[in-house]
Amino acid sequence: MLKAFATRAYQAGFACVLGAALALAPAMGHAKKPALLDSSSPIAVAQLPSQGRATYALIREGGPFPHDKDGTVFGNRERLLPAQKRGYYREYTVGTPGARNRGARRIVCGGQPRTPDACYYTADHYASFREIIE
Repeated sequence: MLKAFATRAYQAGFACVLGAALALAPAMGHAKKPALLDSSSPIAVAQLPSQGRATYALIREGGPFPHDKDGTVFGNRERLLPAQKRGYYREYTVGTPGARNRGARRIVCGGQPRTPDACYYTADHYASFREIIE
C-alpha cells in the first residue's frame, strides 16, 4: 500500500512539474511554432529591407543574381506555403548586412521567374512567411 501511494505521489508530482514547464515555455523563449503563412499581415515591397527591395527588383528583371543558389527550386518541405507541384517555387537570397554567409532572409516566388504568381518574404530562414504585395 505504501508503495502504491508513493507511485501515485511521484506521478502526480511529475505531472505537476511537467504542466508547470509547459506553462512557462513561452515565457522562457520556447514559444509555439509560428503561423504557417501570416496572410493576415502581408508586406508591401516598400516595407521590405533595402536588400529585399533590391532582390525583388532583380527577380522582376530576371537577374543576374549574386548567389549561386538564387533561382533554385524551393521544395517547401516545411509546407508553410500553399501546396504546389515541385519546381513551382524558387528561392532568392536577401542579403543580411554583416553576415558572412547568405543569412536567414529569403524571398520565395511561385510561378514564372520574371512574372511570378506570388512572392513571399521570410526573415527567419523559412520558419514563417509573409506574402509580398505591390
